[in-house]
Amino acid sequence: MEENGSSVIFTERGPGVAGNESSASFWTYTAGLVFALLLTAASFIVAQTNLLWPPGVPAGLAVLAVAQMGVHLVFFLHIGTDPDHANNVLALAFGVFIVVLVVAGSLWIMDHLNSSMVPPSAVMEMMR
Repeated sequence: MEENGSSVIFTERGPGVAGNESSASFWTYTAGLVFALLLTAASFIVAQTNLLWPPGVPAGLAVLAVAQMGVHLVFFLHIGTDPDHANNVLALAFGVFIVVLVVAGSLWIMDHLNSSMVPPSAVMEMMR
């Protein structure tokens, strides 16, 4: 940010964006929206029809979900492979790591608590 007299001019741009280009165009967002809508429709079709072998439906939905995340990262969050985007990718990786850590830890704790619980039949015996 530079100050020229009483006006403030913003010269900072997002990583990987040249000085003469905007951070995104109308067509970039439109293409992202179209891809996101197609993937959403494909998810509903996979879930509601017999298009896939029934045990393969969760795997198909997982693949479509990962593709949907990729579309959002590239078209809407502008995460790319440029060296200028290294900071964004590291922040994203750290966020994913924290989420995986919290979910895995919660599942581990719940499994441990479940194995430590008294069976319902033993509770009924204690109440007699």
